[in-house]
Amino acid sequence: MSKPNRKTNRLPPEDAFPVKQRKPVPHAFVLDALASLSPVTRPMFGCLAVYTGDKIVLILRDKPTQTADNGVWLATTKEHHRSLRQDFPNMRSISVLGEDVTGWQILPANAEDFEESALRACEFILAADPRIGKVPGARKRSGSHPKRTKVVKKQSG
Repeated sequence: MSKPNRKTNRLPPEDAFPVKQRKPVPHAFVLDALASLSPVTRPMFGCLAVYTGDKIVLILRDKPTQTADNGVWLATTKEHHRSLRQDFPNMRSISVLGEDVTGWQILPANAEDFEESALRACEFILAADPRIGKVPGARKRSGSHPKRTKVVKKQSG
């Protein structure tokens, strides 16, 4: 009597399907501090955007190039800069965004009070401080032309 032909499950070699390594979360302590809000993260500009509810509140950045802009980016508006600067003396504009002052401000990672400031910003977010966070606008269509609609002419007759 012959043995039944058994198929064995063989796994492919480990290097058969290379897995892209995920980047470590920059400044992960910030997400820990916001955990009670169940923040959602999304990649943005090679950084990590942090959302609570319908608002973007922060971007976490830790890149090996242009390190001056590494840290925690605050989503705010120009009208709140003065009052936020009282709470965050090292807060400044983000250089990679150009020379114009934008709503985004940074708590730089190379500041002596970086972790303390980042955690204070998290406390403000937890307290729903209106100075931090923006509801993103609707995404614009790619392309420079508005969508054209086709005009159908009625035929007479």
